[in-house]
Amino acid sequence: MENFLSVKDVEDIDKLIKLGLKIKNKPLRYKNKGRHKTLVLLFFNPSLRTRLSTQKAGLNLGMSVISMNAAQGWKLEFEEGAIMNADKAEHIKEAAAVISQYADIIGVRTFPSLNDKAKDYEDRVIHNFVQYASVPVISLESAIRHPLQSLADMITIEEYKKTERPKVVLTWAPHPRALPQAVSNSFLEWAKTRPFDLVLTHPQGYELSEQFVEGVKIEYDQKKAFENADFIYAKNWSSYNQYGQILNPAKEWMIDDEKMKLTNEAKFMHCLPVRRNIVVADSVINSKNALCIQQANNRTFAAQAVLKQLLE
Repeated sequence: MENFLSVKDVEDIDKLIKLGLKIKNKPLRYKNKGRHKTLVLLFFNPSLRTRLSTQKAGLNLGMSVISMNAAQGWKLEFEEGAIMNADKAEHIKEAAAVISQYADIIGVRTFPSLNDKAKDYEDRVIHNFVQYASVPVISLESAIRHPLQSLADMITIEEYKKTERPKVVLTWAPHPRALPQAVSNSFLEWAKTRPFDLVLTHPQGYELSEQFVEGVKIEYDQKKAFENADFIYAKNWSSYNQYGQILNPAKEWMIDDEKMKLTNEAKFMHCLPVRRNIVVADSVINSKNALCIQQANNRTFAAQAVLKQLLE
């Protein structure tokens, strides 16, 4: 693995998932793998789980970890041939090259604008770092994908599945803010590689990009989609076609007990943070079948598995 930007960078997905579970069983198993190595984490937007879990993963491997809030006062220019006479004092060409002198691996987290679809889906921040860095780059979430979250999700499903081919449902859920499509895009991209009966359900108008839904069963009736499901993964995203917009609050899409009763005693999953009683009812997320905290815990072991492979 040269970089970790999407599932396409992983040669053997099953092996990586099993490595994550192996590390979870003994987190300090490879405690000297990153000795005398430095991990630099750049956050162009706020983070809780990604920041802490990736830092812990690096420390568990014996790495030194440097974390930087890159959005605070550090404005980078990404345009080729730009005349830099405005507020951006440094070009990505120099920035990525310089950071590579200090780091053995660079982690980058950025969000989309949700205004310019074409530019967001170029994913230029993460790809520019890959282009101009001389060390491996790991995506801590990009404008259109969140591969570390998705790997943790696959590890969680592997850990808790009761059948070899579980029915896994990704369901849209309401939210008061316009959110990116990254988690949903990435979840589908990874889930399509697994032995799942995969179903995507959302209101009309919340279709995702064709590159991520190709080959995925789409069911617009949420209750029908939930029937006999083994895992319910809830996530909000804003419209892709009417980019970044909230078309319909669709409050009736909240996950509640009535809908969960249609499932095969399904496990409930969410990447967090979650708006209680908007996305999911208290009774569901407080139940014994909720795996949200377990998912968050698995973020460390997902990151550790990826870092180990990049170090090798």
